[in-house]
Amino acid sequence: MDIFVRNIPAQASDSSLKRFFEEKFSAFGIDVIHCQKLRSKTLANITVLEKDKAAEFLRKYGTTALSRTPVSILKFMNVTLHCQQSRNPPDELILRALKKKLTDKENKPNTTNDGSRVIPVEQKDRRFGYTTLACGRWEYTSLNELVFVSQTTTADPGFLVLGKKNIILVEDLPAPKKQLSNNSHRFRVDIPTYSVDSITIDSSSRHPASLTLSLRQAPKFYQIPPKQSSDVAGLFSDLSLSQAKKMSDRIRSTGLSQEHREIAGSCLVYRVYLTSRQDIASINRILGKTPDMPPSITMHTEAVSRNERHSTTMARLQDTLAKYHGELGFDVAFQVMQLAQNGCLSPHTVLQLLQIIRYMINTSGKDLTAQAISNWAQSIPFPGPESDHEVFSLPRLASELQAAVDGAKKDLQSRVAAIEKHPHLALVHRVMITPTGVYLNGPDLESKNRVLRKYPDHISQFVRVTFADEDGEKMFYERGVSQDYIFQVRFRQVLEEGVRIGGSLFEFLGFSHSSLREHTSWFMSQLLYNGRLLDAKAVILQLGDFGDIRTPAKCAARIGQAFSETNGVVDVPPRCVKSMPDVERNTRTFSDGVGTVSMETLQKIWREHPLTIQAAPTMYQIRFEGAKGMISLDSRIPGEALRLRPSMIKFQMAKASQIEICGAASKPLPMHLNRQYIKIMEDLGVNTNVFMRLQDDAVDTLRKTTLSAINASKFIKSQRIGTPARIGWLVKKLHSIGFEFLEDHFLRASLELAVLSKLRDLKHRARIPVEKATTMYGIMDETGFLAEGQIYCRMNDSVVTGTVTVTRAPALHPGDIQVVRAVDVPASCALKDIHNCIVFSQHGQRDLPSMLSGGDLDGDLYSVIWDQRLLPSVTDDAADYPKVPSKDVGRLVTTKDITNFFLEFMQNDQLGRIANIHVQLADVFSEGTFHPNCLKLAELHSTAVDFSKTGIPVDLTQIPKYRNIRPDFMAPSPRVRIEKDMCSLQDPHPDNEDAEEDDMDGAFNPDAQGTQYYESKKILGKLYRNIDERSFLDDLQRQANQLAPRDQTGESLIRRLLAYVLSRVREVAKLPWSAFINEAKEIKETYEDQTRNTIYQYSTNHSNPITEVEVFVGTLLGKDGGIPNKHAREASIGMKDTFDRDMTFIVEAIHKGLGERNETVDEGDALMRSIACFWVSVNTECGTVEARPRRNLESFRYIAASVCLWEVEKFLG
Repeated sequence: MDIFVRNIPAQASDSSLKRFFEEKFSAFGIDVIHCQKLRSKTLANITVLEKDKAAEFLRKYGTTALSRTPVSILKFMNVTLHCQQSRNPPDELILRALKKKLTDKENKPNTTNDGSRVIPVEQKDRRFGYTTLACGRWEYTSLNELVFVSQTTTADPGFLVLGKKNIILVEDLPAPKKQLSNNSHRFRVDIPTYSVDSITIDSSSRHPASLTLSLRQAPKFYQIPPKQSSDVAGLFSDLSLSQAKKMSDRIRSTGLSQEHREIAGSCLVYRVYLTSRQDIASINRILGKTPDMPPSITMHTEAVSRNERHSTTMARLQDTLAKYHGELGFDVAFQVMQLAQNGCLSPHTVLQLLQIIRYMINTSGKDLTAQAISNWAQSIPFPGPESDHEVFSLPRLASELQAAVDGAKKDLQSRVAAIEKHPHLALVHRVMITPTGVYLNGPDLESKNRVLRKYPDHISQFVRVTFADEDGEKMFYERGVSQDYIFQVRFRQVLEEGVRIGGSLFEFLGFSHSSLREHTSWFMSQLLYNGRLLDAKAVILQLGDFGDIRTPAKCAARIGQAFSETNGVVDVPPRCVKSMPDVERNTRTFSDGVGTVSMETLQKIWREHPLTIQAAPTMYQIRFEGAKGMISLDSRIPGEALRLRPSMIKFQMAKASQIEICGAASKPLPMHLNRQYIKIMEDLGVNTNVFMRLQDDAVDTLRKTTLSAINASKFIKSQRIGTPARIGWLVKKLHSIGFEFLEDHFLRASLELAVLSKLRDLKHRARIPVEKATTMYGIMDETGFLAEGQIYCRMNDSVVTGTVTVTRAPALHPGDIQVVRAVDVPASCALKDIHNCIVFSQHGQRDLPSMLSGGDLDGDLYSVIWDQRLLPSVTDDAADYPKVPSKDVGRLVTTKDITNFFLEFMQNDQLGRIANIHVQLADVFSEGTFHPNCLKLAELHSTAVDFSKTGIPVDLTQIPKYRNIRPDFMAPSPRVRIEKDMCSLQDPHPDNEDAEEDDMDGAFNPDAQGTQYYESKKILGKLYRNIDERSFLDDLQRQANQLAPRDQTGESLIRRLLAYVLSRVREVAKLPWSAFINEAKEIKETYEDQTRNTIYQYSTNHSNPITEVEVFVGTLLGKDGGIPNKHAREASIGMKDTFDRDMTFIVEAIHKGLGERNETVDEGDALMRSIACFWVSVNTECGTVEARPRRNLESFRYIAASVCLWEVEKFLG
């Protein structure tokens, strides 16, 4: 039932009104309601699920046409409310959301783990007044006393809100200041609870009561415009922004004041002086009930004034590094600046250490000194109440820095060896620009691009710069928040003026297409090349001729080809490069982006490109001069030949002789369904039971993983976990010699995380594997054999035939999935010579790739499904959107045009948002993806995809209206925690807490509604509810406990395995393996340094780094333990490649030693060295990672054990 309420005070908010009515309705046994106050009106609508109980409420408080006086008066904020039954029926979606909320509430336990009753904390009880807010750092006095050094202080009072997801600080201007002008903005500070490292409470009666928060990352800062202001133009009046923006509830800022903005990125300690000492007890109680908050520490710490402004000292450090730049070199200066810029040490302390660093350069060289500083920085603990003051004494810091040189030698050696083995890699420095700070990372191994290859002696003068939010993620759209200041002022300043690092100025250079989507670009400092001083403009001029391009987006894309990462180059003589015409019909280019290569040239690529020599691919994705796209084998071409089409050539440049390899069709890729595919297939008539069966099969496979060592081994191999060290083989081998891997906590935790990650993909992303399907590159049939509607699909030696489904991601339009005929070709046909690809016909009215989400043949991946159960019963016409005209500036494109486009893209990239709204509305409407709103979103998505080429953003006014009520499968996921080498699941933070916490300040958007969820009746909802991940994990752990044998000796599996190895070897021969112990220790230390580097490289916060298990498995958990987003999933791939490369180096070191290596392996030495490594891994202390609590590094013992067992097996025959 809907209840209509009149005469509501205008100043009342949704949340305050809802809390009032929740209390009233609870007396009638009504636990959930939906309350919506009509904006700017004194009316509200309340939806109640239980109709009978709602009628009972109205009998007491309601009015009717016959009776204008209720039985009981209902007063809110001293105003009488008038309630009556609405004439309109209740919204069906709201009723479904209320039903789900009621079910969730009934199923949620009302006791904690210790059996005590959960007593919710009222929102109003989470709010506490403060008098002053200070920002600074923890430091130690000469007497070793911890003190808070205040850098900036706000003079106005405010209030503190201890939310479940955020700690919020809001300035509360006194009445006189509120009346000054319409532009008297207030500030707000949002501190995510997961970013709080420690909380110090000072309740001493002799000092003002305070709460001191030590943070791992800078908070988010906002300005709150006065309510009477009609727009926020005043905020930007001094910034020369061209347009006044529509009124926003909040305006993202970079700090609390000009002085604070200078230090907000590196001073991460905030002290809040409380208004009332009596609030301490309540604050302690709330902190104890907030799961992600660290335990508070009660102690008194003095607040002292600064001797010098932090920003002044930082500038002095920059100037000093510039003064000694020739002596230090950029690599050392970068690491020195990183110590201060990233908040590891104060700039004053770093300046004091410079003399030691200069001495280290004289004795150890620049490369080794830079590596030593980088390694040492990772071991510096976060200063604060829990840290030992001795660690931060100057003598101790200097001593540990110098001691880091020994470990750095091995790290440097491994990096040099990696580059020698993989010449396509280079060490690249990285910079992250956030709203508040500049953070330095690296250098790390990354694939080279054309620019880095051109200037191999100047790679350190190029840096990758990422523009991100404080948590390292992209700046995402926030409802009701203006981000103009961040993009148009903060980020623009960096793009136009450059960034200063260690005395060197780096200016904007360019970006690749993929890095644009990650909001990353290349910057460079001036370099001396062939006697000329080159800046960014000169480097661009040498890349090619871009003078005829008038569209900034297109010009940036063409320049960006030079920044595409490539994993190798192959020389080809210019005489063999020829042009060939495109196949065009009806204004369509059937050969868009694909050329050909002869067998002789292809064999040359195989020989010179070692990464693909074994797979012998018959097609490659390449860059060559100004061309980009695919080349496929045409065995009919004689001699050496590389044939390129006009559709491949994007700009002109000087003749080159190198093919740059971006990718290769080495093997068929597995195909997975996703939400988009499944929803379209459901709408196209595919039986939904098929999806349920496919999901059940996948879940059963995961459930059986721990039932046997064979299953576990197979799964580990399929996930490529520890492949260089044969960890899958190790698990199976343990079983064959009488050991079970489930006894070992680390192996078990690794398997648990890998299985749980796959399960969460199934549940939260509907990522269901399809066995009878594949994903591969697409090319055109050069022979003309295939007729319209036919494809040729060959995987290695297997050819797919029959009616098949073909598609391409992302798929939003029903026509993005088509049905075609897969055919074989005669033995004499040249198509027989190519494999691991999908070949499309060159005949027909329209090319098939363009019908699949607007695809082409320059490197797009396509999926073919021959599982007949997934064959649609109907198909829809493919989308054919009008071409969006590019943004033409009518003149030569300048660097400023390109940086303007980069900014516009970052701020207006709506791709993910549109896709999410599409998923939501496709579930809401009965027509699904055929609904006009979904079809409109599919068109807007296509425009958003082309934004990077056209420079034309999506018109946001065209996005169909949608409500903040989503299907249950879009709800937040439980959060994964890895504790005591076991995975556990914790409750997610409900989305609606955001609105509740926001409304606590009463300062903006008082009518904000939190996200609500309803139980979806469609297939995606059924698939989501079909998996209970908590129950699955409990069963998996219970099953493992039952299967794991209990050893009576109490010794760990790894110790008993070492004893087994030593006894087996002694039975045959007395080997002097102990002679290799010192070398084994070096190998272990090298591995642990590499692993530690990887952990920190892929950790958003170094004081709360990712776990070793995540690195070992190759799976990064999402932020706060949630489902990983696209950024985290892509980072996982990079992390896995890095770790596998390091593991390969260590395995080779165990075989051949760390010194100069021969191609041949001395079998006896390899065996003895492996035994020594295994013995050292068990009998020496593990390395550690600085975290709270400190963590041991354990994975080396499993690599050593596997290599040792392998060598023993060979030795024993």
